[in-house]
Amino acid sequence: MQVLGDLVAQARDRDDVLFRSPERSTPYSYSDFATNAWKGGNLLRHYGVRHGTRVAVVVGPKEPTDEDQPGYLRDAPDALLAFLAAALDGAIVDMDPPKAVDATALVAPAAWLDRYTQGPGTKGLAYGGPVDDPTIAQFERELWSENPLQPPGEVAPEDDVLTADRTYTHGELMAESGRVVADYDIDAETTLALRAPMTTAGAVVAGLLAPMRAGATVVFGGDEAADIAVADGDTPEETVVQPADATPS
Repeated sequence: MQVLGDLVAQARDRDDVLFRSPERSTPYSYSDFATNAWKGGNLLRHYGVRHGTRVAVVVGPKEPTDEDQPGYLRDAPDALLAFLAAALDGAIVDMDPPKAVDATALVAPAAWLDRYTQGPGTKGLAYGGPVDDPTIAQFERELWSENPLQPPGEVAPEDDVLTADRTYTHGELMAESGRVVADYDIDAETTLALRAPMTTAGAVVAGLLAPMRAGATVVFGGDEAADIAVADGDTPEETVVQPADATPS
């Protein structure tokens, strides 16, 4: 596997649980997530997302409270879905966008969209809601009716996919995900608690790409101890992957 789309294609054949949260009534399977990632890639293409374009994704819950902070997952992985969907189209994604967004698309919780100033060519897509602004697309609703086939276009390992402290390629993120899987013995029986903000390359690698590569289950939004945690601070887990230690060199 050399590009992020390879992880999505592999996930289509798995019925195991990819995401679990105490705030979600049912787990989110690999196959459902992969299908929705393909749908998301096709949806974003309708709004101009193509190879080399920029997409801003704000990570958060569907219905943020005053205690929630951007970057942290609590109830649903919509932001991670949007990241992979944009990656399938060959876009470059910023998971920690500035307040003034100059990108082809901005995907964010509906309640937080007014925190961002969108450029004249930026299309806003909201998850959660409701959405009252007719210029904003409702991400989940439009995703539901989208084509569940792999988006067209070719993506190469040397193509840029994530901008953070620097810009990372598909190949760099995939190689690092393989190293994390090997170093921490992650497999299909592993549960991984996501306790770090998903705003850095290391968090994306350790909290999404490595578990997807191994077939593990990612847990977020609760205090239940898992086998491994992705975190910067203290956790109930004995084994911790710090995002800095999962960042491609």
